[in-house]
Amino acid sequence: MKVVVIGCTHAGTAAIVNTAKLYKDANITVYEKNDNISFLSCGIALYVGGIVKDPLGLFYSSPEKLKELGVDTRMKHEVLDADLDKKILKVKNLDTGVIFEDNYDKLIITTGSWPIVPKIEGIEFENILLAKNFYHSNTIIEKSKYAKNIVIVGAGYIGVELAEAFERNGKNVTLIDSQDRILSKYLDKEFTDLAEEELKKYGIKLALSQSVVRFEGENGKVKRVVTDKETYDADLVILCIGFRPNTDLFKGKLNMLSNGAIIVDEYMRTSKEDVFAAGDSCAVIYNPIKKHEYIPLATNAVRMGTLVARNLVKPTTKYLGTQGTSGIKIYDLNIAATGLTENMAKYYGLDAQSVLIEDSYRPEFMPTHDKAILKVVYEKKSKRILGSQILSKVDLTQMMNTASVCIQNEMTIDELAFVDFFFQPHFNKPWNLLNIAALKAI
Repeated sequence: MKVVVIGCTHAGTAAIVNTAKLYKDANITVYEKNDNISFLSCGIALYVGGIVKDPLGLFYSSPEKLKELGVDTRMKHEVLDADLDKKILKVKNLDTGVIFEDNYDKLIITTGSWPIVPKIEGIEFENILLAKNFYHSNTIIEKSKYAKNIVIVGAGYIGVELAEAFERNGKNVTLIDSQDRILSKYLDKEFTDLAEEELKKYGIKLALSQSVVRFEGENGKVKRVVTDKETYDADLVILCIGFRPNTDLFKGKLNMLSNGAIIVDEYMRTSKEDVFAAGDSCAVIYNPIKKHEYIPLATNAVRMGTLVARNLVKPTTKYLGTQGTSGIKIYDLNIAATGLTENMAKYYGLDAQSVLIEDSYRPEFMPTHDKAILKVVYEKKSKRILGSQILSKVDLTQMMNTASVCIQNEMTIDELAFVDFFFQPHFNKPWNLLNIAALKAI
């Protein structure tokens, strides 16, 4: 069985390693445009902020490791065309310029995503950077050494994390977003208000409900960011607007969402026989709405890549879907979320209700008993749990992994009220915070 894998980051690495282990007779070839693989881009802010000293720690595999598994890893090779009927690929060696053909029995598409780069006047100026791969992180660190005023466009997870990292490095930071709140896709207002206060406390300027209309520069370098409301000085601009699937090669050849995310079934199969896909290039089954959505997360990618390998020869293990569970640390605040926010539930047209509590995470007789704020969102008629969010100074984020399981198993708010959780005064109260929220709801 000849297996060809296109792209090698989270999903690709997982698919390759598991395919090599499961099918000893498989002939595996990997084509990767870059000269490195498996970079954890979610660690860029940690690297920029100096928390991670050695960037090599952000790589969890290498061509050498894959070679030990018998994998033929072709770095700096770009797939130019794919005939999915004849199972033939056209490939270019980016070092030599030589173009050749290759064939496959099974094709695994793990081409990932790429940052969205809007067509804004002046975007060609120097020092306007992206934040996706290893080279971006090195460039950001090098350029930021000489920058006083740094503007970040996009207040999602990466943008917020970079804002904190730059502020800790002594920079003047402005965070711009067209939405009226930071992290608006992941958290409701009760949580983003507290997160915004934390950022402001450290001097980060929030420029919300503003859209960038142009960049202005001098001597070829960016100097100002102009929005529809204000102008901001900028020696360095980081674009963190979001990601799009890197799937142009397969447009018109595979079923996709409107944004280009490849649609796969529960066994990671695409609409073409013997062609599988995983990771940021794909749409995932989003359990709260029971439909395909584009949710590019490393966790989704490694699960999907592993499932590709298990289902490569015959359907074996179903994908359970995702809740889009995620977390972030903003200075002293530990924040996590899973499933739908109340705001997003309304966006999807669901008749949702929510319950919000603020309570000590453990008994008040303990020396410390910090407050936590917890929200659970559920469907009004069915009582099915749709999402949850938590924020506290003590780390309670694992509670959202528990809530994620509840959503995945279609539990109701009534059931959550009486789920069995342990009690130990060091860690919690006789009623767990999730119990308390659900009890309040019913």
